[in-house]
Amino acid sequence: MDSNPQRGPAFLRHTGQKVLLVEDSRMFSTALKYRLEKELGLDVTHCSSMAAVRTIFQGDAPEFALAVLDLNLPDAPNCEALDYVISKGIAPLVFTGSFSDATRDQILAKNVLDYVVKDNPAAIQQLVLAVDRILTSGKTQVLVVDSDPESLEKQVSLIAKQRFQIIAVDTGAAALEALDSHGGIDMVVCDIALSDMSGFDLLSEIRKRHGDDAVRVVGLAQSEDRMVAARFLRAGGDEYIQKPFLIEEFNSRIFHVAAIQKRVQTLHRIAARDYLTDIYNRRYFFEAGPRLVEQALRRGELMSIAILDIDHFKRLNDTYGHEVGDVVLKAIARRLKHRVSDRHLLARLGGEEFGLIFNGLGLDEALDYCERLREEIAAQPIDADGEPLTITVSVGLAVISDRETFDNYLNAADQFLYMAKHAGRNRVFSELSLMKALAS
Repeated sequence: MDSNPQRGPAFLRHTGQKVLLVEDSRMFSTALKYRLEKELGLDVTHCSSMAAVRTIFQGDAPEFALAVLDLNLPDAPNCEALDYVISKGIAPLVFTGSFSDATRDQILAKNVLDYVVKDNPAAIQQLVLAVDRILTSGKTQVLVVDSDPESLEKQVSLIAKQRFQIIAVDTGAAALEALDSHGGIDMVVCDIALSDMSGFDLLSEIRKRHGDDAVRVVGLAQSEDRMVAARFLRAGGDEYIQKPFLIEEFNSRIFHVAAIQKRVQTLHRIAARDYLTDIYNRRYFFEAGPRLVEQALRRGELMSIAILDIDHFKRLNDTYGHEVGDVVLKAIARRLKHRVSDRHLLARLGGEEFGLIFNGLGLDEALDYCERLREEIAAQPIDADGEPLTITVSVGLAVISDRETFDNYLNAADQFLYMAKHAGRNRVFSELSLMKALAS
């Protein structure tokens, strides 16, 4: 095991969040406080007794993200600390050396987040991972799909206790609609037997629409036929849980899949970024663009695509050098990123060209949007080593209205960009511009 906490994937990921640690063992409390603060960046308040816990809440108590607590304290041997913390609205994570089946049933009935038993040398590591997992889960969106109301309620209840953000639906069609309309769903937990389609059909449609890595899919089924699990996993599912299941099994498998998804998303974010401007790169534009277009066309929404090009960029490089050219590229990217909302897709396509997909904007609205971008860029000189440089851009804009190859949309925008350059640069050219030119 690597002893350097800075190499851990969770390093300082939860900086500033407060955790209450209730533990009477000096050895465990010292080690836990150190690791939670150094590895996760948490602000840990330690109490070694029930009396100390009560003192914390006599005044203005901090807002704790969660509590890590032992069940048995010298002045509270019968879970009094657990009950007290719960009464204060703090989610508890139990860390105890006294454990049995009866204890398990008792603490699970109190809706604890999880428990770790002090019965092996790896217990502290397990607890640090559990804290990280729980605090990370609040940033994870889970779509739960089940046509059985009782089963749906049970799954939602279990997942909600673990702090995941939840969207619950009862049909496959509603699940597909949710995936289209809610941005950022990380995981789908679906029953295999849905009222309008099988879980296999839903899985197939998710993979067709969103690819293999955009969302993780967990299947659940009552069937004892092991081939059902094999078929689901071979069809592209990420995990399979057979009903009925233990709460610990369900939680562990869901957490495991969520953790994998977060790692994959981190790698995708790194791979999707342009090294110079830190906006999306050409590769991501060609991966995400077709999916955005397909979703918009399926919903009957408007969409437009633009290519923005910095005017006379080669002359700028030849005159001032590539270092100044890089300064200009970064400055233009920052301005575009500041003005283009997350609703739309912005990327550097290469060199001095940027791609834009306007989600939900028809030609008229997208034209106004591009004109404002062009005017703002021209009006604000860029500081390059103390020398203000006035930079202009040309834009080619095309509407997306019918199903065609993604290259066709981009080629149309590129043709309009060529016309904008030919017409004198520092302008936006589109089908509307062409019609006006032909009419004059």
